[in-house]
Amino acid sequence: MSIMYGNGVITMRKKLNITEGIFPMPVLMVATYNEDGSVNVMNAAWGTMQERGNVVLNLTETHKTVKNIKARGAFTVSIADAAHVVEADYFGVESGNRVADKFNNSGFTATRSDIVDAPIINELPLCLECEFIEYQDNKYGCGVVGKVVNVTADESVMAGDRIDMSLVNAIAFDPYTHGYYKVTERVGEAFKDGLSLKK
Repeated sequence: MSIMYGNGVITMRKKLNITEGIFPMPVLMVATYNEDGSVNVMNAAWGTMQERGNVVLNLTETHKTVKNIKARGAFTVSIADAAHVVEADYFGVESGNRVADKFNNSGFTATRSDIVDAPIINELPLCLECEFIEYQDNKYGCGVVGKVVNVTADESVMAGDRIDMSLVNAIAFDPYTHGYYKVTERVGEAFKDGLSLKK
């Protein structure tokens, strides 16, 4: 398909195979406690915010994480960073249903949340602590829905009393080529830059 722009330039667009996602997708580390109190973590790309204070995770009930969330009524969501790509990917390629101690294999450590019955991964700088609301399993349900009740950040990614996302070095998942990309550079100001085009 060819497209002509207002400046007379013609470009071609190539049709691609449909893939399961858009770019960028988050790389979320969802942490829960197993029945024996050990830590379980999974890598989830299909997650986002719903309304202001709710997290939604598009996860099937076959995941050990979903079973844990339902049993404990809580979970945490940490943002994966560039310094821990190997560990983050490991949590996606290994199943808690198959390997009970996969968290220990990662080399990560965790601290129990003071607010919810779920672990906080110490090595990842930004964490959302969530109470389980419901699991939506209808045809167009989004899976796990949780209410964010606390957010913590390591001092290393703070600028004064505010988080500096450029210091987090968050990574994004590319579903088209299965790559991870750093999200580090601020390129604009939301709710401000576009005002220049308003009539």
